[in-house]
Amino acid sequence: MLQAIEFAAVFASAIYGILLGCRKGLDVVGVFSIAFAAAFGGGTLRDLLLDRTPLFWVSNDHYVVVVFALAVVGSAWPRLASRCEPLLPLPDALGLALFSITGAGFALDAGCSPVVASVIAVITGTFGGVIADIICNEIPTLFRAAPLCATCAFAGSWVFLVLELYTPAGHAVAVWAGFAVIALSRLGALRWNWQLPNAAAP
Repeated sequence: MLQAIEFAAVFASAIYGILLGCRKGLDVVGVFSIAFAAAFGGGTLRDLLLDRTPLFWVSNDHYVVVVFALAVVGSAWPRLASRCEPLLPLPDALGLALFSITGAGFALDAGCSPVVASVIAVITGTFGGVIADIICNEIPTLFRAAPLCATCAFAGSWVFLVLELYTPAGHAVAVWAGFAVIALSRLGALRWNWQLPNAAAP
């Protein structure tokens, strides 16, 4: 099940990266680079931290083919991408939720404690976007005043972990509950600009 979720996460995050690259007016190489970073950045860091080899996109090379094909289509029809711009929050939220749940699941499979698994979940869900923002020469939204992102991943991962480890709810219920919490809270944060308090300057 985690493999299927991972593929959906790659697809959603690639769409987010493509829309971001088209917004910046990049060519096909630039759009593919942003899509690649968004789709594989967080999962790559997860695999390195968990000492999982080969990296998930190396052992599943069709992921790279899918991302490349999406990038070519998005670059060839930029007008289509611009029309999809209002939909950017959707792949953002879906990618965050899907990757966060896979991060927590693979961390548990590797024998990590729930606390470590929740941290791995946040890293997996957010760092693809961080790398994409850096490539676009922007301060990552994760590190500045912006709608909740890492908080959504953290909260949803704990919903998944508690249901998975401490209740008889079953794996599927835990996955879908954690996914729903992350995706819906992220969409709500983007819609209503939910933010954490900023550190006040002295």
